[in-house]
Amino acid sequence: MSERVDVSRTRIGDPFVLKIEELSGQNLLACYQCGKCSAGCPAVSEMDILPNQIIRYAQLGLTDELIRSKSIWVCASCLTCNARCPKGINIAEVIEALRQIQLRRRNDHIDIGKVKDPEMEELPPIALISSFRKFTS
Repeated sequence: MSERVDVSRTRIGDPFVLKIEELSGQNLLACYQCGKCSAGCPAVSEMDILPNQIIRYAQLGLTDELIRSKSIWVCASCLTCNARCPKGINIAEVIEALRQIQLRRRNDHIDIGKVKDPEMEELPPIALISSFRKFTS
């Protein structure tokens, strides 16, 4: 049984949603949910909310679900979703905006200082660089 979602102008015009649009520079209401972004995403198998669903959640003002999502941290920022979008929505920028909002609240997915040496050796270098970049904002 799915949870009921109340859609209203208030919820869609929520300050959190407006902040996502401001930071990303994207019009979230332009997305018509074709799913091409999700179909091309190389990280989709690890996501709890697919890229097109991230946009839909934002459109509906489901802020709690968005900020708790592991998908915003799994996104590799490869820009495949941007290239596939027929409406020209830069979805990677929306996801980056969500990460920035969380980081500005001092909420990060991983504390790099707590990663043990054996795990550190297995991590791809780009993951470490990305994490360090996020800690400098």
